[in-house]
Amino acid sequence: MERIDLTKSKWDQNTFSGRFKHFLWVTDPRSCLASTETLLQSEKLIQSYRSHQEPPGTTDEQIWYARQLYESAFHPDSGELQNFIGRMSFQMPGGMLITGCMLQFYKTVPAVIFWQWVNQSFNALVNYTNRNAKSEVSPTQLGVAYVSATTSALVTALGLKKFLEKRAGSLLQRYVPFAAVAAANCVNVPLMRQSELINGIEVFDENGNHVGESRLAAVKGISQVVFSRIAMAAPGMTILPIVMLRLEKLRWMQRVKFLHAPFQVLMVGAFLSFMTPFSCAFFPQKCSLDVSTMARFEQGQYAKLKLNVADGEMPVKVYFNKGL
Repeated sequence: MERIDLTKSKWDQNTFSGRFKHFLWVTDPRSCLASTETLLQSEKLIQSYRSHQEPPGTTDEQIWYARQLYESAFHPDSGELQNFIGRMSFQMPGGMLITGCMLQFYKTVPAVIFWQWVNQSFNALVNYTNRNAKSEVSPTQLGVAYVSATTSALVTALGLKKFLEKRAGSLLQRYVPFAAVAAANCVNVPLMRQSELINGIEVFDENGNHVGESRLAAVKGISQVVFSRIAMAAPGMTILPIVMLRLEKLRWMQRVKFLHAPFQVLMVGAFLSFMTPFSCAFFPQKCSLDVSTMARFEQGQYAKLKLNVADGEMPVKVYFNKGL
């Protein structure tokens, strides 16, 4: 019987549909229910299968399930078990609660401050957990990133709230949380991964051989992650305000105000169930960079690259993990 190639995905990662199916599989929130013991057993089964030492009678279904749990909970670079809250499989349940509350409780300053702080704390943990683990981040850098992102979110949210209170209708005011989230993502992700921008990230040839570092690769990967994160939140945070504005005018909805927050939380969850894998699939996880681009804009790193492949043929592209 043909063995499963664990170096490849179940689906073609060169197509958007293949990446979407892959991330729909990896970010399945049901994976969050797996215990640490089950996750470690999955890791052990995957390792034994790679060395052709799996228990007799092991089926392909068991291997695929073990791999699903493994990829949902272990970092692709370091192989370390990720913290529960930072896993992409927790993005839907965690994100739906926080985003739903941000959309519901936007009218008072204390509520805005509290939920923006909760959201940025959550985002900081997600960004750190899904970084390119080959680049170390100091506690000071983590602190600066966290404080800067939280500050930018609060300044955007409170500034827009005050500006729009007397200048715009209630619909525009409902979009303040999304503006704050987008602004904070533009700050949080780059700062959380600033060591990659300063020192570059490891790049590899098509055979997986380490051939150097590149700051341009870091810029490209981080830019794609920022775009994906904003796109992930956009539908729920831009469509729901319109829906709620219409619904709140209905008499029966006015009588069940205590259900408004749970309704928004569930609706955000419905959006995130689709948008989490959809936005992760925008760009390949194994990102590429043209060596000719390095030669033009990153001559020092290009020179090191030439030394590393002096005995071989210069690659046309280099590859790296962009993070999530």
